[in-house]
Amino acid sequence: MSKSSICIKASKNQGQKIITLVSKLELIDKSLEIQRNEDSLCIPIARQLNDSELTTLQKQAPGMQLSAAVFTEKKLPQTLTQILEKKLSPNILNNLPKALDIIGDIAIIDIPPELKLYENFIGEAILQTHRNIKTVLAKAGAIGGVYRVREYSFISGEQKTQTLDKEFGCQYHVDLAKAYFSPRLSHEHERIASIVQIGETVVDLFAGVGPFSILIAKKNPQVKVYAVDINPEAVELLKINVRTNRVENRVFPILGDARQITTTKLKGVADRVIMNLPETAIDFVDAACQALKPKGGIIHFYAFVRSPNSIEQLKTRFSQAVESTGKKVEVFLYGKSIRETAPFESQVVLDAKVA
Repeated sequence: MSKSSICIKASKNQGQKIITLVSKLELIDKSLEIQRNEDSLCIPIARQLNDSELTTLQKQAPGMQLSAAVFTEKKLPQTLTQILEKKLSPNILNNLPKALDIIGDIAIIDIPPELKLYENFIGEAILQTHRNIKTVLAKAGAIGGVYRVREYSFISGEQKTQTLDKEFGCQYHVDLAKAYFSPRLSHEHERIASIVQIGETVVDLFAGVGPFSILIAKKNPQVKVYAVDINPEAVELLKINVRTNRVENRVFPILGDARQITTTKLKGVADRVIMNLPETAIDFVDAACQALKPKGGIIHFYAFVRSPNSIEQLKTRFSQAVESTGKKVEVFLYGKSIRETAPFESQVVLDAKVA
């Protein structure tokens, strides 16, 4: 399909410069393809330029001119529903998963029982709608066990569980079958990294492959982070990620049980402790308090809250656990639900100043 449109015509050697400028001015008609030939290009515009915009363009790209041309309309990507509507009934389509997790080039979906017979169709459709995805996996169980891993079933694409995920300028080697990793915590990783202070010592008690520890070290060159995990597979990946992100002199991986490590190697060293083990973190509050310096510090505590319980009730439980160690919560600096994990259940973070 083709369509006539007003366009900005400029010499080819001004190409990237003027495309960038027209994009910033939000002028490009994104439904049409930019025309390129040997010595010029034509950029379709979605509306009339005002005098200020025209002056800016003429100043930045001398010789540019407004013209008219016929453009090829872009082929819009199909949605999952559009691809599957000829293969599945309307009732089945209504039950399609509404969201999926993407980790590197792996997509993870939750297939309800009524869609199990159609999972291959769904997997192939996901590969078509997400060109960067090479593998589609389905959750085959809950996160469980000491190592916090989940079973997956293979649906489509390359049969693998290893990938490279990128997040806020960091790269993480991940093996979903061997170590826990959640893309849904990316903004929480960034939030914590942004509030760590110069010269702090941080203890990440359940570090996994390192998304908290490594981003903290990347953003804060003058910190020291001890990254602890009991899962040997996670710690091996963590060591690789430390080298990949070049933070060897700031992040120190430690394999072992959090409580044992904080009573021996890391007793009284931390200005800040991260406790991202929402299932059972409350049972390790004593270990976190043990790791804090004698003057106290900050604990970032993660837990699940299920209705009818509330964040205020969680604060009370956490405060009581801290008091049982001989310390106290001076103040809660932050308390918020960060993501829904199930109907009537969410993951919550508390930032607590403990003395």
